[in-house]
Amino acid sequence: MIETHDLTKMYGEMYALNRLNLTLDQGDVYGFIGPNGAGKTTTMRILATLLNPSWGEASVCGCSIYTGSKEIRRLIGYMPDFFGVYDDMKVIEYLEFFASAYRIKGAARKKICDEVLELVDLTYKRDALVTSLSRGMTQRLGLARTLLHDPQVLLLDEPASGLDPRARIEMRSLLKELRSMGKTILVSSHILPELADICNKIGIIEQGCLLVNGEVTEVMKRVRTDVILDIDVADRLTEAADFLEAQPEVDAIDERNGVLVVKLRSGIQQYGFLANRLVENGFELTMFKEDEINLETAFLHLTKGITS
Repeated sequence: MIETHDLTKMYGEMYALNRLNLTLDQGDVYGFIGPNGAGKTTTMRILATLLNPSWGEASVCGCSIYTGSKEIRRLIGYMPDFFGVYDDMKVIEYLEFFASAYRIKGAARKKICDEVLELVDLTYKRDALVTSLSRGMTQRLGLARTLLHDPQVLLLDEPASGLDPRARIEMRSLLKELRSMGKTILVSSHILPELADICNKIGIIEQGCLLVNGEVTEVMKRVRTDVILDIDVADRLTEAADFLEAQPEVDAIDERNGVLVVKLRSGIQQYGFLANRLVENGFELTMFKEDEINLETAFLHLTKGITS
């Protein structure tokens, strides 16, 4: 659905985007991660045919950004990080205005506007002025506008930016709903743990260069080379720590919120034997699992905070 090959954008001698290679298949939800100024918005604007690259190729739904810009604009929904609204319009008027721009007429226009309002849970605000909406509601209205023409591909630039915790949860639920509808979504965000919950693929970009690109699980494996276990036992935590510290396969032990965090020595990938030894020595296990690395940790590990 989306392909780029050596996509590059320069401003003078500065690379805003440096030989970007991406492939998104139908139904992919791709999390595009990077610090401010990394090239995320530049990429989306090029894919939306709003900005010309310096060189390189890109296509959306098989249409080239150079020769098929009109077709691409019919097939995508682009939601920028900041977008303007018309202050003197009601919510339903705002949507009907943009639906008419997509040449959706008559009864079909009313039906589609009602459907997208229901999808983003703003039906009860249909007659409210746009200026009366909260930041979270305004973001959902922007997404509703993006969905009016039923696009195959969504380009969402920081859709959760500036939202409070409840509004972020609502936005995350909405993105999950769009994923279940089979939309192909390229979404950038700084709310890293939430991207891991939504996306099946991620890319980490810094200073215009794509550092990491792949399945979420594969990226996590790349970041962590050592096995770290979370272990808890009933009553005898200190004794269990001493016992584990004496095991030759254990490199280090720490305690975090009443749970033992056990790092195994380099090269040891199997760890079931530790559970057996604990049980054989009379410890009652209440927790024994591999510590999960999150997307935020991966981001910090793989980037340096450099911008173009």
